[in-house]
Amino acid sequence: MHNIGMNKRRSKAEIRRELEQQVLDYVRDGGEIKSVNPGVSGLEDGAVIRPSFNDGRPAQTRTPAMDVLAAIDARRKQSKPERKSHTKTKPRKRVIYDDFGEPLREVWEDG
Repeated sequence: MHNIGMNKRRSKAEIRRELEQQVLDYVRDGGEIKSVNPGVSGLEDGAVIRPSFNDGRPAQTRTPAMDVLAAIDARRKQSKPERKSHTKTKPRKRVIYDDFGEPLREVWEDG
């Protein structure tokens, strides 16, 4: 059985040979390979160049929001009123046991 329609993946050795051949072709056609010391970055001063986001409008001044944030924090820290716990109004069945742990009878108690 053959894998019909499946392409064989290239091995790392094949990729290395292909890259080596491309480098040799480049040098043969007059290209020059410069030697670079190990650990040297290709970035200027080692800084990544990140273009700032610009949608065409001029930069706006920021609105100070410290007083608003302080008010929000103050509200958050205020003690919340305690809620009354919901008392169960349904009667509950309670089993009464004797001294030996055997159940004697069942008694209904109010919540």
